[in-house]
Amino acid sequence: MKFENTRIFNFEGALRGMRNPMNSWDKSDSEFNGDCEQCDNDQCNKCYNGVIIGDNDMTLAKKLINAGSEHRKFLRQIMVSVDITAPLYYWKEFDTYKVGTTANSTSTMHKLSTTPITLDCFETDDFEGDLPIGIDLTDIGMLAKDNICYLELIRKTYLETQDKRYWKELIRWLPESWLQTRTITMSYENVYHIYSQRQNHKLTEWHQFCDWCETLPYFKEFFL
Repeated sequence: MKFENTRIFNFEGALRGMRNPMNSWDKSDSEFNGDCEQCDNDQCNKCYNGVIIGDNDMTLAKKLINAGSEHRKFLRQIMVSVDITAPLYYWKEFDTYKVGTTANSTSTMHKLSTTPITLDCFETDDFEGDLPIGIDLTDIGMLAKDNICYLELIRKTYLETQDKRYWKELIRWLPESWLQTRTITMSYENVYHIYSQRQNHKLTEWHQFCDWCETLPYFKEFFL
């Protein structure tokens, strides 16, 4: 599972709007083209793209966050874009979160047959191929190798014949561990909502997602 090209947008607008209800803009002490005194890295969590949230603004932000979703509307104006490469079984669960998230995915429909099918096409982060499955002939690792071999044979036969029946069988028997990349956009409210629901999930990919959340600028300061 990979997280690439993470980008954060609109801290300035969100924090300015956060102060609109009480007309308290004069109390804002954040910088949006500042220089971090702690490091020289413009991507660090204390100076993300020049954003340095001041003590006054951080105090108000945390107060609104703790007051509930109806008060922390500013979080919905801080946007995140990221490319996530994950297996299909993970994306089935991620699709629970449709409200406020948008995704563009690579296509098995159009591109599955265009490149060789190898072990690298599947999620293997915590793969245990030597687990026995109760028969003398094979273990999980051998079963996986056989499956990949058959899929690649079907793919090649389809390319040679252009017979769409082979393409259909390739789609039909594609394992849930097949890796797909999606470009996701969502708000900090969405990120926090997912994090709070999935941080103790038994699926290890959710733990990786939560670890990524904690790397986002000011995520820990806001929520942890």
